Amino acid sequence: MEVTRERAWETLTRYTKSEALLRHALAVEAGVRAYARKLGGDEELWGATALLHDFDYEIHPTLDEHPQDGAPLLREEGYPEELIESVLSHAEHLAMPRDTDLKKALFACDELAGFIHACGLVRPDGIETLAPKSVKKKLKQPSFAAGVHRDEVYAGAELLGVEFDEHVQFVTDAMKPIAGELGLRTEADTKTA
Repeated sequence: MEVTRERAWETLTRYTKSEALLRHALAVEAGVRAYARKLGGDEELWGATALLHDFDYEIHPTLDEHPQDGAPLLREEGYPEELIESVLSHAEHLAMPRDTDLKKALFACDELAGFIHACGLVRPDGIETLAPKSVKKKLKQPSFAAGVHRDEVYAGAELLGVEFDEHVQFVTDAMKPIAGELGLRTEADTKTA
């Protein structure tokens, strides 16, 4: 089976109805695709993996189900093991090795993209001028985006071997072109306001 964005999106939207989860998938996809370009990865495969990393969360919302119970569904649909193993590896509780650039990028972008998105929701210009300094300040506030695992945000940059500020800026920049799709205010919105 050829892995395409269209096929991954179709699978994702068949299992996922929550707008918040769909936006999260798009945000993570943006970061992971950007890393595919930077690291010489297969952008279609990496992007599809990112789109599908939480595809089963609505039907398997607990740690004893997600994402491991979603893997058989992906196999039935014909997705390659590389994609399925990468999806499984993003889950900290499964303790799988993150031994490929794809697995590292997915883990590194998952929690961070969610946190950047949360930061953008409370800013007048979305993520247009969001800087690593602001992200770090918000990370120190436990009540802000409390569901984001801070340790995983930091561990992701370390796993990729990049400076934290550089990683934050890289993922933020990857998300900017799709800010509107993420429900974030864009530069155009602030000019017309």
